[in-house]
This record gives sequence, structure tokens and C-alpha cells, in this order.
Amino acid sequence: MKMISRRSFMAVAGAATAAVALTACGGSKSGSTSTAASTSTAASASAAAGDAAAAANDPKVTLVYAEVNPLDTIVGQTGSHFKEKVEELSGGSVVVDVQASGVLGSENDVLDAILGGSTSIDISRISAFALTSYGCNKSKLLSIPFTFNNRAHFWNFANSDLAPEFLNEPQELGLPVRGVFYGEEGFRHFFTVNPVSGIDDFKGLKIRTMEAPLIMSTYSAWGANPVPVDFSELYSSLQQNVVDGQENPYLTISDMRFYEVQKYMTISKHAYLSYVLTFSDAFLNGLPEDLEQVVMDCGKECVQYHRDQMAELNQGYYDNIAASGIAINTLTDEQREAFKDASASVYDEYRDKIGGDLLDAVVAACAK
Repeated sequence: MKMISRRSFMAVAGAATAAVALTACGGSKSGSTSTAASTSTAASASAAAGDAAAAANDPKVTLVYAEVNPLDTIVGQTGSHFKEKVEELSGGSVVVDVQASGVLGSENDVLDAILGGSTSIDISRISAFALTSYGCNKSKLLSIPFTFNNRAHFWNFANSDLAPEFLNEPQELGLPVRGVFYGEEGFRHFFTVNPVSGIDDFKGLKIRTMEAPLIMSTYSAWGANPVPVDFSELYSSLQQNVVDGQENPYLTISDMRFYEVQKYMTISKHAYLSYVLTFSDAFLNGLPEDLEQVVMDCGKECVQYHRDQMAELNQGYYDNIAASGIAINTLTDEQREAFKDASASVYDEYRDKIGGDLLDAVVAACAK
């Protein structure tokens, strides 16, 4: 059964209504003028009815894609690439409406809408960690500090037999969303108002974090004061000194121009930021099998497109940040080890909550 978009449905309904109305108006007066008018009206009614029938026989599915970043960013362009491929391979049967720049809300707003049964959003690129606020505990393991040592480690995990166990967790919990593919944004780094050359420099700093217990616990363990701030408010919060720093990958720091309101970047590589391409169950279940396969195949291709682009663009993001004139330093292995040692309480807490065996399996999958 095909789902007709709201726009197509209104076109069908409008045309059909016009046909009925025009037919009803015809023949109300006598005489040649009335006859001509009646003939013209009948022709119009016939044409309108034909348009309605054509639209009804060729309904289009409208897929709404929510993206928090602007369209001119790589993640925004990834959404545009998805739109292009879906519309091409579906022969125009599926129309993708990419709503970027957070116009449909933050990640949590989008997830709340989908999980609440809203039909206004069908797909979004969601931070893997955002799902942990909805009971997806396995995803927390991906944000435990220093789980991934390099980019290859992350992709070893994302392409392993273990990854589906994480991606399928929302459905196992009865949530009406499907996490279908992992994507990447890169290593997170520290971005602060004061230089950070070691863990002691974190003491007392107000660091913006997502509203996530694991990340907040991590910064507390490092001596900082974690302050949850919505991403849409982060630039102004940095500008107004509501917070003293934040963590993000090069991509986000560059695209959102955070270097305009911060003075120091510390290359820490303490956590790898991944995302999940997430579909609404209601949307996928409403598609015929052939179109569902098209959408899923394009989702996979879209993630690969982003991965390929990131391999080429990441150095450019770094160069753009460096060109802004901010001070950049890199933690030594010894300094990173101090942060890792200070994270012991976080490891212990989440190994107990989620399972040490699963964490060990993630680490093993990374190394393959």
C-alpha cells in the first residue's frame, strides 16, 4: 500500500472537489450563452477529473529528512545526496524534503517527535549518543573515553557483526525507530577559553556537554563542571561566557564557526563522535517492499558518501580552524593517559551497568 503525501492528497482532493463544483454549476441558465458556458464548464470538469484520476493513480511518497546542521555543511550535503539518489532510483515515486538548519528542532526534539508517533518527520541523522536518553544503553559504550584509538578502529566496529546488535537496540526496546547505518563525524577535541595542556587545567572549568549522564560523569571525573546546553544555543553560550569550553570534532567546530568565540583548541582524541541514520518505523512500514529497499539502499550509499567525503575534508576542517588564528596544541601520550586514568570511575560504573563483556567485544572488534 502506498502512502500519499499530504501535498499529493490535497491536489487530488482539490481537483476532485473542483470537478464536482463545476459540474454542479453547469446548466443553471437557459440560452446559447448558458449552453456555451455549460459546455465550457463540462470540459473544465472533465479535465479536472482527469487530473485527479492521474494524481490518484500515481501517488508520491514524501519523505521528510530532518538535519540540525545547515545544507552547505558536509552533513547537510549528505542529506541532499540522499534526496538525489532516492528520487532518482525510485523514479520519482519518493520525494525527499530535506529540512536543515534545525528548523524541525534539536536532535532530541526530532527523536521525541518520531517516538511520539508524529508523521511529520521520517528520517534523521541522529548522534548515536542521543539514543541513550531513550534507554539505548549499548550506545553508551561508544562514548566511553578512549574506546577508539583511531578512525580505522571505529569503522572496524561499524562494519563488524557486532554493530547490528547496537543498531537494533531501539526496536528491541519497542521504540518505533530503526537505526540502520552508522556514520562518523570524527574525534572530539577540547575547545576552551583557556589553554589546556593537561588534566589539571580542567579543574573548575564549565564545560558544555549533552544532557547525558555518561558524558557529564566523564567531565566531573576530570575535575570540570559539566553544563548541559542545547546545541542550538552553544555559540551564544560560548560568546556570553555561559560556559568556558566544549567538545566537538573538527567538522562541527569549523562548520559552526566556534573558533570565533573560543581561543584555544586542544587535540585530545578522547572520544569518537558517531551518528546513526534513523528511520521512522511508521514510514518504512507504509512503503511497498520495492520502495523500502530503494530507501534503505540509498541510506547505505549516503553513509558511504559521507565517509568518503570525510576522508578528504577532515584536513580542510582543521586547516580552516588553524587559519582563524586560535592557539592549537596536541596532548602528548602521557597527558592523554592521565585523562584515561582519571576516567576509571566512568569505566567501572558503565561496565557494571551495561556489561564488561560487551565493552570488551567492542574493543576486540575495533582491533580486527
